[in-house]
Parts: sequence; structure tokens; C-alpha cells
Amino acid sequence: MREPTDNNALSQPPQALIERLKDYGQEDVFALWDELPSDERDHLVKEIESLDLSRIDRIIRCSLRSQALPVAAIEPVPEVSVSTVEQRTMEERERWWKMGLKAISDGRLAVLLLSGGQGTRLGSSDPKGCINIGLPSGKSLFQLQAERILCMQRLAAQTASEGSGGSAQIHWYIMTSPFTDEATRKFFESHKYFGLEAEQVTFFQQGTLPCVSKDGRFIMETPFRVAKAPDGNGGVYSALKYSRLLEDMGTKGIKYVDCYGVDNALVRVADPTFLGYFIDKGVASAAKVVRKAYPQEKVGVFVRRGKGGPLTVVEYSELDQSLASAINQETGRLRFCWSNVCLHMFTLDFLNQVANGLEKDSVYHLAEKKIPSIHGFTMGLKLEQFIFDAFPYAPSTALFEISREEEFAPVKNANGSNYDTPDSARLLVLRLHTRWVVAAGGFLTHSVPLYATGVEVSPLCSYAGENLESICRGRTFHAPCEIAF
Repeated sequence: MREPTDNNALSQPPQALIERLKDYGQEDVFALWDELPSDERDHLVKEIESLDLSRIDRIIRCSLRSQALPVAAIEPVPEVSVSTVEQRTMEERERWWKMGLKAISDGRLAVLLLSGGQGTRLGSSDPKGCINIGLPSGKSLFQLQAERILCMQRLAAQTASEGSGGSAQIHWYIMTSPFTDEATRKFFESHKYFGLEAEQVTFFQQGTLPCVSKDGRFIMETPFRVAKAPDGNGGVYSALKYSRLLEDMGTKGIKYVDCYGVDNALVRVADPTFLGYFIDKGVASAAKVVRKAYPQEKVGVFVRRGKGGPLTVVEYSELDQSLASAINQETGRLRFCWSNVCLHMFTLDFLNQVANGLEKDSVYHLAEKKIPSIHGFTMGLKLEQFIFDAFPYAPSTALFEISREEEFAPVKNANGSNYDTPDSARLLVLRLHTRWVVAAGGFLTHSVPLYATGVEVSPLCSYAGENLESICRGRTFHAPCEIAF
């Protein structure tokens, strides 16, 4: 225990602040006040004054109360409600691709990246987007995504030159957190925005919320600092609202927003086929889905709440094992099979609606975690919203199945883990690109087994395997290697 320190500036906490804290049952934050030196007392007062205590109290009370409420029964989403890979015709794909390219060339699409997480499970303190998954090029996830935007801008510009399209610049909004913001900005600056214009990239931070005990009291990380955690990727809605970026999008003429998570090495950023499908359907929200690989796979699934109720997502940890393993007797597949992989499309109008609606309801998910505290670690609750919390607000949502092998290579765990590692993601990228090269008439030689290697196609050469014949036909490539301009 520290010796009390003389402090003429703040011998007692401000009385008005104590009274406010008492109103919300949080006066214990000053329990160790007498032991704090002056600078730490000053820090604690400023931190508490910066908190919107009424909003935080509302969130805590509503979220704790919701845990005791009965949850509506869930129904599986029938296959007829999903645009499946096997249903889609080549004519539809081409039509959607052209519709999407036209909207992009007209400046109607923005890209929204959820990048608030650190690579802790990957054994790194860097933002996840900085991760190098070991491709021959050595490119980070951020660079792969930036180059896909550059490629799509070029394809959209070609569409514009052939018709009456306009600007093909795609604005990239990147949500960081207080833990990743500075490092993310410096990474982009040091790499000269990977060829993008600096003014087309906008960084903004998601919020944080205090971590609380099971009875809703703030957990103290230190005697003068409240333990806080990011408010989940669903914090993007309020972050967009309070940073006035929804207004910014409106002034830019943006109508559609492509939203995705950073930790997917195969993500098709600004996918014109998905955008064209979205526009064609005339819906407010849409999600790409993959079929769940096996009952215990750690992915959330789309369901309907109640008979004919709205679409929503149930996390794998919240889905009863009997339901997770249930089989559709007609198809022989899992009844709850449509996995959410955090690839979404929204109208700007809908984002404006959600930014106000979610905040009004104030119900957050409670994640029980070990929280760093003055006692070392304390089991407590983190308050989070998820991006999929928006779907029940939508008057209509469309689900668009994608091929796991072509668009989903998650990077979540360190190499050596059983799944979703940099190594597994790298192999998925190399195998897909190898298929592209062979389909374009190229040949491969390799010095290690082909299942462990392959070729990497730079996004600057091809977005989804198109336009590779002139580069690959009749040529032999020694794997592993990168094919670039």
C-alpha cells in the first residue's frame, strides 16, 4: 500500500462529482483516493468527468436486465431465401458485375473496414491489418485490401470510359480503436497509403465502455483508472454518427457501404457482383454467407427470431448444441447452416437509421472475461455490440452465399493452432490463385509438394481471376512466387 501523498490541489474529490456517482451506484471509484498522489487524483477526476454517466448507466441496466428475459425461439433460414452459389446463372453474375461497376464508377460506393482489434491471439501487439501471413510478396492484410481497391478503381474507370460513368475513386473509412489508432495511421503513412490517395482514406475510432462486475459496478484497472474495453464492432454505428462521417458520406454522394472485418485474407473489397445483387434486390442490408462446415465450427449463424420474425445472428456460443447439430431431413445438411463471416452491404439511409436506433435501445452483449484490475485480474463483464445487431432493424435483408475457398480465409489464431492461422490463410490464397493461373493457361513447377505451396497473384493484376490470359498463357511459374506487373 502506498503512503498517502500531500495534495493541496485536490484534497477531496469534487462533491458534485461524488453526488453524480452516487446517483448511479459508482462512488467506489474513489475508494483509494487517500492513497493517490496529486497527479493520479487529477487523472481520476478528469477520467470520471469525461464519462457520459447517464448513458453508461442506461447501457449497463438495460443489458443486465435483458439477460434475464426469455429469448424468442429461433427458426432456420430456408435455402429458398438465400441466393446460393449453385442457383446463380452466368447471366445473373455478369449483370450484377456490370451494375456494381457502374455504381462504383458513379462514386456511389464507400468501403468500411472494421479494424479495431489487436493481433493478441496471433501473438502480436500490432493491429491485425499489419499482419504478414507469409505470402511470397510479404504483403500485409492492409496492403492486400488496398490493392484490391486500386484494382477495382481501375476496372470501374474502364467502365466509365466506355459509357457515361464518372469518378471511380472509392473512399475507404477505417475504424480503429484507442489501442490501434496511432499504429494504424503510422503504418499507412509509412507505406504511402499503398498507392491510394491519402485524402480517400479516413480513420476514425470506435468507442470504449467501462468493464463492470456482475452487479454493474465499474472495475478499476488501477486505483486511478477505470478498466475499459472497446464497445465491439457494432460500435461502428455510433462511432460513425458521433464522428459525423455519415454526413460526410452523404455529401460525397455515397449511397451504398461495403462493410467487412480486417482479418480475412481473401476478402473481395468493393465486390461489384455483391453490390449489383444488393442494388437489384432493393434491400436495406445484405450479408455474404458460407455454409457451416461442421456443427462445432466457431461461427455465428443467421436465424429468424420467431415465426416469420426478422433475420438476426446467433453466436456459436449461444446456440444450443442440439440445434447446432440438427439436420434438415430434406437436404441432409445442417438446419442452421448459414454462417455469418462479417461481409455486409448497407444503404447509407439504413446506416443513419441504425445509428440512432441501436443507441436508443442500449442493449449490449455481455462477455465474461478476465479483466486487468487492482487485484491482478477480476472476472467481469465487457459490454459489446456487434455489427449484426443491425439486421433486425432492416425492413428487408438479403443473404448471398459465397464459396468459402474463394472468399474466406480468416486470420484469427497464431500458427500452431488448429484453425484460422496465418499459415492456413496463406495456403488458401495460394491455392485459389494457382487455380486462376492454370485456368488462364499457365503452368507450375515446384520444389515442395503442391498442397503446401502455390503462386500469388497480385491484386493489381487481377481482382477475382479475370484478365490473366495475357500474363499467364503458355508461361511456366516456379512456385512459390508472386505474379505481378
